[in-house]
Amino acid sequence: MLAISYLAAFVGSLFTSQSVKSTWYESIKPSITPPNWVFPVVWGILFFLIGLSMYFAWINSKKSDRKSIAIAFGINLALNIIWSILYFGMKSPLSAFFDIILLIASIIYLIIVLKKIDKTAAYLLIPYLVWVSFAAVLNLLSFL
Repeated sequence: MLAISYLAAFVGSLFTSQSVKSTWYESIKPSITPPNWVFPVVWGILFFLIGLSMYFAWINSKKSDRKSIAIAFGINLALNIIWSILYFGMKSPLSAFFDIILLIASIIYLIIVLKKIDKTAAYLLIPYLVWVSFAAVLNLLSFL
């Protein structure tokens, strides 16, 4: 489960790592943006928590629920990657903002669904929700 989570992190980083040093990003970066070094540290922790959440959800779920859990996490991680592609790869903060709203909705959905299966799995996603909500504010400020 951790490998799946960190694979999503790796794919997203392919679009992010070089762009954060670009003049384009510097020109739209909101003043409340943390230093660049904070992001890989926080995301490293968050992807670890996402992987743990997947693991606890998987081992504590009924076999009949596993397909829907895998789909929900798959959609969530895809939305996470797509945000990086839209924001940094395509340099489209507005498009990325629509994606991040869907990403937040998918995190909330996961928390609600997982709470019925394994509360620990659900609670592990709360820091992810908080950080992505903060990222949504940064995303919004970058095009206002």
